[in-house]
Amino acid sequence: MITTEPGNAQSSHSVSEENHRFVIFMLQVRGFPAAGIIMVAAPLLLLLLVPFAPSSGAQLPTQGQAKELPIATNGQIFPWDRMRLPKTISPLHYDLTIHPNLTTLNFTGVVRIQLDVLEDTSTIILHAKQMQISGALLLAPDGVKPLQVLEYPRFHQLSLLSDSVLTKGRKYEVQLVFAANLSDSFHGFYKSSYRTSTGEVRVLASTQFEATFARGAFPCFDEPAFKANFTVRIIREPRHIAVSNMPKVKTVELPGGLLEDHFDTTVKMSTYLLAYIVSDFQSVSKTTQHGVKITVYAVREKIDQTAFALDAAVKLLDFYDDYFDIPYPLPKQDLAAIPDFQSGAMENWGLTTYRETGLLFDPEKSSVSDKQGIAKVIAHELAHQWFGNLVTMEWWNDLWLNEGFAKFMEFISLDITYPELHVDDFFLGKCFEAMEVDSLSSSHPVSTPVENPTQIQEMFDDVSYDKGACILNMLRDFLTPEAFEIGIIRYLKRYSYQNTVNSHLWDSLTNVSDVCKWYSGDELDVKAIMDTWTLQEGFPLVTVEVRGREVWLSQERFLKTDDPSLIDGFLWQIPLTYMTSASNTIHRFLLKTKRDVLYLPEEVDWVKFNVDMSGYYMVHYAGEGWNSIIRLLQHNHTALTSNDRASLIHDIFQLVSIGKVRLDTALELSLYLSRETEVMAVTQGFGELVPLYKLMEKRDMAALENQMKGYIVDLFRELIDRQKWTDSGSVSERVLRSYLLLFACVRNYAPCVTKATQLFNKWKDSDGNMSLPVDITMAVFVIGARTPEGWDFLFEKYRHSLQMSVKSRMKHIQVIEKEMLILSSSICRMMEQSLHGEVMKTQDLPDVVVSVSKNPRGYKLAWDFLRTHWHTLIKKFDLGSHSVSYMVTGVTNQYSTREMMDEVRNFFSSLTEETGSEMRCIQQTYETIEDNIRWMDTNLPLLQAWLNKHSHRAVHEDL
Repeated sequence: MITTEPGNAQSSHSVSEENHRFVIFMLQVRGFPAAGIIMVAAPLLLLLLVPFAPSSGAQLPTQGQAKELPIATNGQIFPWDRMRLPKTISPLHYDLTIHPNLTTLNFTGVVRIQLDVLEDTSTIILHAKQMQISGALLLAPDGVKPLQVLEYPRFHQLSLLSDSVLTKGRKYEVQLVFAANLSDSFHGFYKSSYRTSTGEVRVLASTQFEATFARGAFPCFDEPAFKANFTVRIIREPRHIAVSNMPKVKTVELPGGLLEDHFDTTVKMSTYLLAYIVSDFQSVSKTTQHGVKITVYAVREKIDQTAFALDAAVKLLDFYDDYFDIPYPLPKQDLAAIPDFQSGAMENWGLTTYRETGLLFDPEKSSVSDKQGIAKVIAHELAHQWFGNLVTMEWWNDLWLNEGFAKFMEFISLDITYPELHVDDFFLGKCFEAMEVDSLSSSHPVSTPVENPTQIQEMFDDVSYDKGACILNMLRDFLTPEAFEIGIIRYLKRYSYQNTVNSHLWDSLTNVSDVCKWYSGDELDVKAIMDTWTLQEGFPLVTVEVRGREVWLSQERFLKTDDPSLIDGFLWQIPLTYMTSASNTIHRFLLKTKRDVLYLPEEVDWVKFNVDMSGYYMVHYAGEGWNSIIRLLQHNHTALTSNDRASLIHDIFQLVSIGKVRLDTALELSLYLSRETEVMAVTQGFGELVPLYKLMEKRDMAALENQMKGYIVDLFRELIDRQKWTDSGSVSERVLRSYLLLFACVRNYAPCVTKATQLFNKWKDSDGNMSLPVDITMAVFVIGARTPEGWDFLFEKYRHSLQMSVKSRMKHIQVIEKEMLILSSSICRMMEQSLHGEVMKTQDLPDVVVSVSKNPRGYKLAWDFLRTHWHTLIKKFDLGSHSVSYMVTGVTNQYSTREMMDEVRNFFSSLTEETGSEMRCIQQTYETIEDNIRWMDTNLPLLQAWLNKHSHRAVHEDL
């Protein structure tokens, strides 16, 4: 089989003997008479003889343009020179037959595409990537004609050249026969495998087409606006099953003992949502109240871990059916746990696919965090069945219309369907994560132009997902939940089965804004407000200064840079909320200008803006503002909600990094945390304090580093001491317990180390059969992994465990522990094994590499591994992907010296555009290291002086 690569001089439309036999075989099983087969198949062999004919409608550079002419693989000029497909032809229907061979790991197929011609043309431009096209036919009203095929691998494009004009307004069909290898990455139609408990390796084939990978599975118009219907047939061996987006309607026996499954025709949808799997999975099913069959698929030995996912999917699909007031349009919804899966999950319409850790739950072994995480992933993918599948962004620049909404709906849906999971306690963290990226000059607008596949992949980041969700939450709070719900239902109904842009959403919400009773200004222009949040990057810092009864307001861009010119020119319309010491009422004000003044009815002791942090902005309290907040927290912190307290901790420490607040002021505020008990505020306290000593771990600063670690342990000592080593309490209490005990053990807090050592020894003596409380296993494992014998025992248990959540915890522990004498050889071996999928799945490698980088003794190992294996990693995980970005930023984001900066810059500057030099994550890395260097240069003396003044006694006596 010939796979066409860039630079390959041989045209892949030459017909191989194998594929010619496949064509005739396929025509036989379709019932073509022998004479008809000869008439249809013979032109395939003649394709080599068809001369090149210039195409009408060809788009080539005009005279005077310096643009390089696109050259096809056979040396001819390719008649299209743009990354995006022309609008001359639109697909209406795909009839797709696929035959994967799970022994030889390749596949063959035939696709017939019904076309609607929108402009006269003799050229059909569509996508195909790294596949052999062995025949192309035009099925026109006046007969079957061969088409010449040209390939342009740089843009993954095919040109089908007709010797007659395709007339505007008429319908045609093209038929293409193709073959390719199953991908060994995680994209397109790819190979996955798993090992049974007896050691047997089983192989399956699954798809992942988002964003631009359908073209690697079959020739198609692989852009989201080219929606069409799909009828799929899959040829398989009897030992396997096949599933696709729609229910199976029949199975036909073929010569040679093969079976062909015929699936019902899909609704109109984009190519990236098509899916099919050939495997030996088992399944369990239930039916929703609305009559939709829900089925969960997994490997046989893990099917008993699917009960929670099945129940959650039933409950959530019913919720969305009612909430959106639009019935789910398909008769079934499948959820499949794929053993090899790069992202978390994928929303293929009617066949959502997941990492095993995103779907499988063992009530005895999985933690409450696992349960919450699985529920959120399922809620996210099922929300996509409306946001993304039913209504789809027109192009990837507006990916946030899919992902921001799905992320937002995770919290809306689970707050109602699973209130006991307390997901609302954790939404704030998503906004903080988005701000971390959005505070860099290398950030991008929520809606931003993208062109090539790498740029498209880079859109799947915290800005599209988390910032998208946070600005939707801000708009919902601004308009009221009732008005917001009316507007999004209108949006979904108006644009069902269509493609949309930003303005369509704002138009749908504008007419409902009169429900917003608090706003008394001019007519509310939702588009004008939200354009400031979606069309420019970054977010505002609102500075508040109270002067008697006057509150002076100003806004500027929050940006971690030493270049003030990058801050100018930004203006947001900001839905401000605030409360004061004089009233619990939430007051609202729309700040449209750089500066404004509010008037209070009376003077107050304190004012808190961005109530519950419902808005996507930071607040700086100028003058005496921060001092009044600190006094409030020290004497009556519960006067503010836990979200308010978390946002204050976040904002003040972030303001230190841009020089608006002194570090010692932020540390004074942190003293109140010795009384804090709520999960979001506690974890945000850790989130701001721990990175300070993490910066020192990469330098020779043991004394100050240990002083800082000691301060944090002392700060939370009483809260740690109150934790029970059980699984009792609410979800938030249990999440907090896991966090606190793990931190205490890593930091060698003696009572925790003693307890964890006792439990690990008992567990090890039982050969791992003793049931440990799930919430405390991370703390126990981290202590056990400190000895070579304990580490080896954990590694063996990891290798043989079938509980995905247990494997996940063990994976992190094996690289987190600081004191391991065997760190270097064992961790290098683990990363190498992950790279090749041995013992540890390659999908887990990014987590492993980043975890190693956080280890004070391992960070150089992670950086060396990333450099050494760079070309393998970008091939496996794909340029621009979240996995690559996560490794680049995760490995380097705690570097804080000029020497480290030079080393990082030297490596990345040695890359070419083809190997990733233009990726946004590299610029983010440079900015983050520069910010760390500035922080250390400015604040180390202040930190040293402050810590010297605050002994263990001071932490408690000051309060």
